[in-house]
Amino acid sequence: MSKIIIGLTGPIASGKGTIKKYIEEKYGGKDCRFSTALRDIANRIGVETNRTNLQTVSEMIRKYFGQDILAKIIANDIKTLDSNIIVIDGVRRLADIEYLKDIPGFILVRIDAKPEIRFERMIKRNENKGDDKKTFEEFLADHTRSDSDSEVPVVMEHASKSINNDGDLQDLYKQIDELLK
Repeated sequence: MSKIIIGLTGPIASGKGTIKKYIEEKYGGKDCRFSTALRDIANRIGVETNRTNLQTVSEMIRKYFGQDILAKIIANDIKTLDSNIIVIDGVRRLADIEYLKDIPGFILVRIDAKPEIRFERMIKRNENKGDDKKTFEEFLADHTRSDSDSEVPVVMEHASKSINNDGDLQDLYKQIDELLK
């Protein structure tokens, strides 16, 4: 059986991680995140893993090794994962989908939610140091601060499937189940 490879794209705190977790728990899916390699590099060089530093690491390795370098890392990781469902969390660049779209079984799914809802989620999860102290205006500014986050709306236009995450978890889970049918 061939793999189903679901690339998730969407703005900050739109629900990509929640979708990934649900697919892992209910369907036995495995995940790949662009930020995994970035966090590994940041940790290895002793740099704090906040959003700004991760964006800087991303920009530096892409500058020297190509805009699709992280997509190549993901593609290699996919080969080693022992699941028929793979979730790629955080597809943010056109160069990434240009590389990933040629992998058999790949589909790009856009996830979106209202900015106010996403802001509340970001504060609660506090994934990156300092997120819980941001203002709504700083949160909105994060969407344009780096090349990768500013490309997300364009990448979202290339998605063949869409999930709206303005509702509750049950509504989200229903949409994911429909997608996987």
